[in-house]
Amino acid sequence: MTIALRYAAYSDVGCLREGNEDSGYAGQHLLAVADGMGGYAGGEVASSIAISSIRSLDTSDDPRAEEMAEVLQQAVEKANESLALRIRQEPQLENMGTTLTAMLWSGSQVALIHIGDSRAYLMRGSRFEQITHDHTLVQTLVDEGKITEEEVATHPQRSLILRALDGKTPVDPDISISRAKAGDRYMLCSDGLSGVVSKKTIHETLATESDPRAAAKKLIELAIRGGGPDNITAVVADVIETDGDHDGPTVGSQTVGAADQGEVTTGPNESSPARRAQELRGNGGDTAEMDPIDEQAPAPPGTYGASPFEERAYDAPDGRGQDSEPEYRTRSWWPIVLVFVIVVGAIAGGGYYFGRQYIESQYYVGVSSDGSAVSIYRGIDTNIAGFDLSEEVESTELQLDSLAPTDQEALRNNIDANDLADAQTKVEELQSETEESG
Repeated sequence: MTIALRYAAYSDVGCLREGNEDSGYAGQHLLAVADGMGGYAGGEVASSIAISSIRSLDTSDDPRAEEMAEVLQQAVEKANESLALRIRQEPQLENMGTTLTAMLWSGSQVALIHIGDSRAYLMRGSRFEQITHDHTLVQTLVDEGKITEEEVATHPQRSLILRALDGKTPVDPDISISRAKAGDRYMLCSDGLSGVVSKKTIHETLATESDPRAAAKKLIELAIRGGGPDNITAVVADVIETDGDHDGPTVGSQTVGAADQGEVTTGPNESSPARRAQELRGNGGDTAEMDPIDEQAPAPPGTYGASPFEERAYDAPDGRGQDSEPEYRTRSWWPIVLVFVIVVGAIAGGGYYFGRQYIESQYYVGVSSDGSAVSIYRGIDTNIAGFDLSEEVESTELQLDSLAPTDQEALRNNIDANDLADAQTKVEELQSETEESG
């Protein structure tokens, strides 16, 4: 049996972004999505470099199965080196970076490499699952049992990514090898799709749209109907048996988004409902009148664009029996604790991509470490693998037990402040209330 791919790739700027920082690629042996970030055109540069660096793998000479993981790893390292070179040439791009999710094919063998929070899904028969794991702070908190998946969409730190290609830090992707079957359907996407359209709706769309082109376009339209707060990229590929398939595999490659120099936006046509919705929103249309995608879909957050990284909620894979295939084993090249040490070290040392600027701009008023007084903290009240992401910057003489019970409870839950001066003002207000009640 000879298998091949029938695929389609589309990308759209969305409703709120000025440019498309996503890039996508689909070829006979390679599928990939990269979600760039960083501002000052940095995102589109980063994602374009990532796709350009790995699409050379899409050749007629299939790598041997035992070499696929190594070949992908080397290609991603090359992409990271290319980012580093570009930053040296253009220092104004130092904050750029990109996610990357790519699949390399050799016959029925498929190697998946993933870094960041773009996603890959597999639909096999009635089963549908996410086969990548988001490299985000909130996903780490979910994994550690500190928050539930339902709390991800509203978590204040949902925008922080822990791993990305940025040209400054070592490449640390997840890599897995599996075997594809005829009838499988794979979908790769940026968070502009997965962050707006629910997993249930993605599954239903992939199950009902038989043609990869129709499926990819429909998913992009759904994301735009849901607000289109970010760039949207989708790559859909069907695994077919060439001997028995009437239409045959796709011939030629497709490059979309920022990596496509000829046409940055290659999504739905100009007369599609998605495009009309985009034009309506761009002309001040009332987005509140748009129909919701799915009652389970998370509402588009109101802070898209406030940070170079956007929120991604992770849908855990469905349970599988011991004899089911493929068996995805996501492996990290470093022990998880060491990864967190690197993350925290990057924050302390000035790594923008690990949220340093965001974290250092956060302040709150809370209870002192000994539980007796009021203190001002900088950072976020979160602990990862034993590392605190906040520090006490100013202690006060205001005793906790001198405050009203409601104020004590508010302090235990932390009182957010815009900056240090605002935090100091909130302490003064608490002090005044205490003196007045006394």
